[in-house]
Amino acid sequence: MAALLVGSRRLPGSVPDAPSRRSRTLSKPVLGELMSGAVSGSRLLPTHRSNNRQSGSPPGIVPARSRRSRSLTQPLGSSSYKAVTRIRICLAWFLFSALAGPAVAQDKSLPDHYDNPLGTCFEELKYPYPTAFLNLYVEGQDVRMCFMDVQPPKNPNGRTVLLLHGKNFWGAYWSDTIKYLTDRGFRVVVPDQIGFGKSSKPDLHYSLDFMAENTAGLLDLLQISKAIVVGHSMGGMLGIRFARLYPGRTEALVLEDPIGLEDYRLVVPPAPLEELYQQELNTTLEDFRRYVQGYFVRFPPEKAEVYVEPRLRVTLSGDFPRWARVAALTDLMIYEQPVCYEFAEVKVPTLLVVGQEDHTAYGKDRAPIDLRRNLGNVAELARKAATQIPGAKLVEIPGVGHIPHLEAPDQFHQALEEFLHK
Repeated sequence: MAALLVGSRRLPGSVPDAPSRRSRTLSKPVLGELMSGAVSGSRLLPTHRSNNRQSGSPPGIVPARSRRSRSLTQPLGSSSYKAVTRIRICLAWFLFSALAGPAVAQDKSLPDHYDNPLGTCFEELKYPYPTAFLNLYVEGQDVRMCFMDVQPPKNPNGRTVLLLHGKNFWGAYWSDTIKYLTDRGFRVVVPDQIGFGKSSKPDLHYSLDFMAENTAGLLDLLQISKAIVVGHSMGGMLGIRFARLYPGRTEALVLEDPIGLEDYRLVVPPAPLEELYQQELNTTLEDFRRYVQGYFVRFPPEKAEVYVEPRLRVTLSGDFPRWARVAALTDLMIYEQPVCYEFAEVKVPTLLVVGQEDHTAYGKDRAPIDLRRNLGNVAELARKAATQIPGAKLVEIPGVGHIPHLEAPDQFHQALEEFLHK
């Protein structure tokens, strides 16, 4: 492996993942199914409608007087009596489902707390493929950048895809996309940026240029001259910056629901680092769960919990204050370093894939109430960006939120494959 020059020192290249880290896996809690208005696994029975409904009675409910008169005049064993009995059972079950269902759902809800600590570098968290580390020297600190380098199982096509994660995620959430691409002959490289996932959490100045330089260094280490860059959310911001700084190393660019398509500074008041840090320290399970579930339209809550649990378990780590400070520093990076003014400088083939129901925007809760509705209209912003990035193509996915590769993987992968084949 060639050494990588970062800052002013040359350091050894890749460090294999420690065996102790790969032998420990994340224990998944047993998660009950969330139910809304009905007992899970049951079928909502249609409301019985009577043609003899008296005036003022609720639709679908036979008036009490009518039911009494029918039951008294029908023999117990008659077919009419049995029919009325079945109707009553159906109505009783419907009312139980509608009224008692939410209470049952609460009994089987997601965990109300986590008590199993997780290290700030996700040491105990299992990734879908083997990991290794790139040694870097930044601002007087030795740090390590984790990555997965996944080779195709057969018939390699000689092309590489680089997957860049979002702000509240890490490389492992690309698992299905990695398999999809490697099964089609692509080599796939997935880094955890410094400050995220299994990578070091140093207290330093974070910038998109810094991340782009580290990513280019990783390609140097792996002797990859050019890659297809796919970035989601914050990774989309990084992808735009990488393509602008390293056009010769970017075969193509795919932006999945990127943030930064607008300048948040024009609407969102600035917040000092200390305030952002305190927000990270004091985020509750309910707050973060609600935030993550808000990314989706039709994604099961128990699946979304996979991305909630590590964030809450890391609060039990002795090094959590450092983690929280780094999270605040990267929040500040997103706010202060918009990429929406760089679209015209992107000179590589570009695809934008967005969920039409994505309304993600940084700092929306700090914006004046009358301006919030104008923030985070991602589909509209993507249409505008597609006209500004030379030759860009746009694919919109209806009924999908911020993360199509999780919520609508078939549609996302189809759009990706069609673009790559062209």
